[in-house]
Amino acid sequence: MSDQFLFSLISGIFIGGAAGFLGSLMLTKRMALVGDALGHVALPGMGLALLLGLNVSLGAFIFLLLGIFLIWLFEIRTSLPTEALVGIVFVASLAAGFLIVPEPELLEALFGDISMVSLGMSIASAIFSIFIFLAVGRIYPSMILAGISSDLAKSEGIKVKRQDFIYLLAIAAMVALGVKIVGALLVGALMIVPAAAARNISKTLKGYYIGSIIFGILSCISGILLFKFIGLPAGPMIILVSTIFFLVSLIFKK
Repeated sequence: MSDQFLFSLISGIFIGGAAGFLGSLMLTKRMALVGDALGHVALPGMGLALLLGLNVSLGAFIFLLLGIFLIWLFEIRTSLPTEALVGIVFVASLAAGFLIVPEPELLEALFGDISMVSLGMSIASAIFSIFIFLAVGRIYPSMILAGISSDLAKSEGIKVKRQDFIYLLAIAAMVALGVKIVGALLVGALMIVPAAAARNISKTLKGYYIGSIIFGILSCISGILLFKFIGLPAGPMIILVSTIFFLVSLIFKK
């Protein structure tokens, strides 16, 4: 087993698990398209990173932080829903991204390149994925309550705006990690499809988010193995495997 393949596998396990866990909250809050939109917000940062010879995840994360700040600021200043504000930032970033990303690296930016995962990237994936687990796990119950009724959450002393900001930061970190293995176009599916499969077969909230983690991990492992032994691109294969899990889960839907 080559070192590069091992690094890819480790990254996939951590990123897939964290993506599934975060996706379970996104699906519950009916914000399934936010991850997809933020994947496009990352494009300008990825383009600049490629032009400067930097890590694309770092460039993506910096622009995602800027995008998250703008969305949060617009949310405070307007009465528009988060989805609408994400959409505004999304289309502007998408247009800028296509202008900035160098054409030879465009496919890598859009669909990822698992063969470029290094030891440093593998370690960073593990650290940031654990951070996402801890941060989201801490706010998970109150975010579920806020999703049911923000007024009820506020009456319980929950600072909804602050937790929304933490939640968006976690999505930004997840997108920055995910673009390396599945690309900007598919990173939203990396979070949502495993969660959707788990939701179909889960009876409890705990079973739901654990199932999301498991499906996320299995999808990434399967896609990376197919890349290793068949040579098919890992990013699209991860999402296709995840979609197969979803289709199978329909048979066992509770």
